[in-house]
This record gives sequence, structure tokens and C-alpha cells, in this order.
Amino acid sequence: MADKFEALEQSLEMFIENTRQMGIIVSDFQPQGQNVLNSKINSMISGMQEIDKQKSKVQDVQVPLEVFDYIDQGKNPQLYTKDCMEKALGKNEAVKGKIDAYKRFKGLLLVELSKVFPNEMAKYRAIRPDERPT
Repeated sequence: MADKFEALEQSLEMFIENTRQMGIIVSDFQPQGQNVLNSKINSMISGMQEIDKQKSKVQDVQVPLEVFDYIDQGKNPQLYTKDCMEKALGKNEAVKGKIDAYKRFKGLLLVELSKVFPNEMAKYRAIRPDERPT
């Protein structure tokens, strides 16, 4: 699986380098540099064709749109995974706290219901023996 990404990564790096070099040539264009510019344009076309050939190998890869937001903001896209894990841990703690609160409430409710409705609660416990006040 890493092979398909390595080939794509190399093609993208070569394309980026050609784009960078072409930017330098164009920014200080001299008529005698036309042949070099044409060569770079042809290299870019070849690079795009190579990238296009490789797209079928990575079509099954799903990338969350938020990753592109990270890239647009100049952040490392690997931080997205870290941030997602931190958010998930935070939500997990919040949900765990709610579960614990509901368990405490259930226990208190069973105790109070046993005081007010002892016969009904005895029948309930006979049906659901795991329902003991805590």
C-alpha cells in the first residue's frame, strides 16, 4: 500500500519542483530562455499526465475535507489526526461523566422508590435482580 503513495509522492514532488523552477524562469523571463521555458512546460504536462495515471491507484483513499482546511491554513495535515484524537478523548470523558451521573441517579432513584413503594420495588427486583440500590 505504501508503494502507491511513494510513487504518487515522487511524481508530486517532481511536479512541484518543475513548477518552482518554471516560476523562477517566468519571473525573470529573457527571450533566450524560451527553449528552457518550453522544456519546463512540457515537463509539467508530462508530470500531470503521470499524476493522472496514478489516480486510479489511490481512488479508494478517503481524505476528510478538514485535512484540506489544515493545509490551507498552513498547518501540518498530520496535526488533524492528533486534534481528532484529542477531541474524541474530551468527548469520551464528557460521555463517561454523564454515564456515571446517570448511574448515581439510578441508584438514588431505586433507593427512594424502595422507600415509597416497597412492594412494587420488591416485585421489580424479583424480575430484574441486577437492579439493586447502590
